[in-house]
Order: sequence, then C-alpha cells, then structure tokens
Amino acid sequence: MKRTLSIFLLIFSFAVNAQFSPQDKKLTEKFFPDFDLEINTPAFAKKKGFTTYDELMAFINEKVSAHPELISYTFIGESQKGKKIPLLSLSNGKSDKKKTKVWMQGGLHGNEPASTEGLLYLIDRLLEDPEQQLLFDDIALQIIPMANIDGYEKQDRYAANGLDLNRDQTKLNAPESVSLKQAFSDFGPDVALDFHEYRPFRRDFARMSEWGITAAYDVMFLYSGNLNIPQELRQFTEEEFVNPAKEKIKANGLSSYDYITSTDYHGETHFNLGAVNPRSSATSYALSNCISTLIEVRGVGIGRTSYKRRVFTTFTIAQSYLQSAQAKADQIKQVLERTENPSAQAIVVKSSRKVRSGKIAVIDIGRNELDSMEVIIRDALHSKATLKRERPSAYLILPGNEAAIAKLKTLGMSIQQLSNGQSMEVEAYTITEYNRKTHSYEGVYPQEVEAKLEIKMVSFPAGTYVISLKQRRSNLSTAVLEPEATSSFIYFEVIKTDLGEELPIYRYLKTKEIQGLK
Repeated sequence: MKRTLSIFLLIFSFAVNAQFSPQDKKLTEKFFPDFDLEINTPAFAKKKGFTTYDELMAFINEKVSAHPELISYTFIGESQKGKKIPLLSLSNGKSDKKKTKVWMQGGLHGNEPASTEGLLYLIDRLLEDPEQQLLFDDIALQIIPMANIDGYEKQDRYAANGLDLNRDQTKLNAPESVSLKQAFSDFGPDVALDFHEYRPFRRDFARMSEWGITAAYDVMFLYSGNLNIPQELRQFTEEEFVNPAKEKIKANGLSSYDYITSTDYHGETHFNLGAVNPRSSATSYALSNCISTLIEVRGVGIGRTSYKRRVFTTFTIAQSYLQSAQAKADQIKQVLERTENPSAQAIVVKSSRKVRSGKIAVIDIGRNELDSMEVIIRDALHSKATLKRERPSAYLILPGNEAAIAKLKTLGMSIQQLSNGQSMEVEAYTITEYNRKTHSYEGVYPQEVEAKLEIKMVSFPAGTYVISLKQRRSNLSTAVLEPEATSSFIYFEVIKTDLGEELPIYRYLKTKEIQGLK
C-alpha cells in the first residue's frame, strides 16, 4: 500500500509540471533512448523549454522568406488571448485542383509539445530536402502547427476558457474551435491528421504490480470505429495509411499500437480501444468523408525526456501519410467518391463497443521489464449498432434556431431555405425521456433524451432551413441532428428541449426533392 501511494504521489506531483519527468533514467535508457539526430526547430536551439509562439512565428517567417514558392501562411482567427492562429499552405507552383489535399494539425492540447515540434520538423525537411519536395507534385498540404496557442504558452491542455478543444468538435463553443473547423471545411481535405501526445504515467497504473506500470508504446493510432463512416473508408484508412505508418515506425526501432486508454468501469480498470464520438477530431474528420487518424505519441508529463525521439516519431508518421497519399492518389479519389453519399445506409444513432479480453505491452516500473498484461478491452473498432434509423433525404430546421444553423455551416454543410411556406409530410421527434445533467461538462449541462418519431403533415414557414443529405459531409449532419446521439446539438444544449416537447428538427424521407428552395 505504501509503495502504491508513493508512486501515485510521484506521478501526480511531476505530472503538474511539464518541465519535470517522473520517468526513471534507467527506464528511459532501456526502452526510450533519445535519438542522435539534428533537428532544426526552435526548441532544439535551446536547452530548456519548448517552442514559444514568438519562436514559432519567427520560424515560419524565416521559411516563407527562404522558400516563397513553396510555403505561405494566413491567419484563420485569434486565440481567446488575442494570439493569431497561423495556417500554413505548402505546395509548388502547379495547380492544386487535382492534387490530394492533406490537413495536419498539432498543439490542440497545449501540453503536448512534440505534436507542434514534429510538424515544424516536417516543414523544415519538406522545404530543405529537394527529394522531399517531389511530394508537392501530387499533394497540397495545409498545416496548423499550434492550434491551442493560449494553452501551449503555459503548457496546459485546455484553452483559456477551460474547454478541451478536442471535446468541442460538434458544439463549437470555443472561438478557436470555430476558426479551426471553418478552415478545415474550407480546405475540404482528403486526408486529415491530428497529432497529440498521451500520458504514460496514470493514476490507475500505480495500482498495477508492486511498483506500478507505465505505458510501453512510442505511439498509438486512433482511427474511428463510428458505424456511420462507410466500412470501405474505415478499411481503406487502416490498410493503406495506418498499417504502412506502423511498418515505418517498426523499421525505425519504435513501437506502436491502436489507441487505448484506461477507464474505470464499475470499479474495474478496463481499456477503451478506438473511438466513435464526433466530439473529437478523429471521428469528426472521418464523418466529413476523409481519411482520418489521430496520433498519440508517448510524452505528456515527462518534460523533454526522449524529446527528439518523440518529435521524430511525429515526423515519421506525417511523412508516411504524405507518401501514402501520393502513392494512392487515384484510389483515394475513387474511395471518397464512392463513400460521399451513402444513401442506402441506415443511420446508426447509438452503438456499443465489443467487450473482449486482450493483451497489451506495459513496463513494470519496479523490475524495469517489459510485460504482457491481460486486460479487458472495450473495442470501438468492433462496435455494434443499438439504435438505427432510416436515413432521410433531408432535415428541416425551423427558423429561430440560427445558432445551430451557424454551427452546421461551420461544419461544412450546404444549407438552403424555403422561399415560401409549404406543407410537407415529415417525421417529427417528440421527447419521451429527458434527463438534464446536474453537473456541467465542457461548459454545458448535457441533455440525455429518448425520442419517438411520428409521421405527420407540418406547415413550414418561409425561411425554414433545409439540409440535404446528398452532400459530402452528410454523415456529420446526422451525428449532430439525431437527438439521442452522444454529441448531438440536443445533447450539448445547442437546441434546448424538455419532456414532451416536439423538436424543431424534422426528417424528410421522400426521394422527391423539396421544391421552392433558395
């Protein structure tokens, strides 16, 4: 008990300060020795700390001055403390129209510095290595190197208002979230990567083995198991992007796994594998009909320990995805065209993870040895639908819900309005069960609901909003408009409701197109 308490206190005390590390030197030398390579980015020009915002901008401006034909940047908005958020565009002089569009983002969580530094290293190599520049013949690349500037400046996970920007991908309550998502929607990428770091020392790990355990993987890959993402797209992402990146990681003496994180389940420690929730980037991006992965490098809370190793890991995966995007350009276009409008596919409103046993690699801290641990895994990559609905041709939303409409537009939806009032046969939602949480989550009090559907004639006024599902990002619209969905506009109070109320959202099921639109 004393040993468990001691390691818990050690982990907790050091985790609060990113400049220190609870990781024993012997453990680092045995399992995570740093790499001996030259990295020409701001953090490695000094002995302590990480790249600051001012250093970031100086680095960017230096690259733009040296390579104006390959790189440019704009500002997409400001952080809550007034820092301008740079978006970098990398391409050559050839037309981008037929190129594969790739989006990369780092620093969404401010205490995950290798995500930003790895992208700066990528930029440096793309611009300074003529061989790397051949990628630009086939790829148009946009990079957000430091998404959460305010958090990054103080090495804090959260934005200035306390929100987690990777839990804000549907409700869009932080100004940074709106700017980032609008830039993403405007670009319309075919491939999207969001780089992160994960915490290898966790509280529940302290109770496992005599002195506790720590995570063993250099990097983990999070690609969505959401069942509204067409199976072909999910499979293509894994086979043509994730697996080649894992091979590159292995070839460089690094270790990888699909993303897992420990969770308390009725007093037991289980491990969630993968994700399905569009509140976070991996699923949100994929529901926008693109190849999407969130990358988690081992690094939170260990300061600059093995920092070159972590930055190189980030760089290697980014490079691998660019190479796959170039090599598979024709297949990417074909897959995305086939999955753009899955009209025959029912909507999965709710799903459950497959629960299974499995083995994961961990490091026993006391023995300084690699172990294989049998654990219970709650697997999102093998989810099962628990609530399905027929896919409508369109949703209609009554005037007066402009906050929801603004968010839908930011998410990339094309929206029309009725020119004149008209009556239509639609499905209406009535709330049959309602529970508003008493504790806030990410700035809101979530509304958990159940709804029944009823076919009825409804007289819609002029100005009623119409969201057709015959568009690229239609799967994202179902995720926010079906009320029982776990990241819906109902759940996150974008549209407030109560027991017995009819929602201002309607489902149009007929194949005949709605007339009189503007």
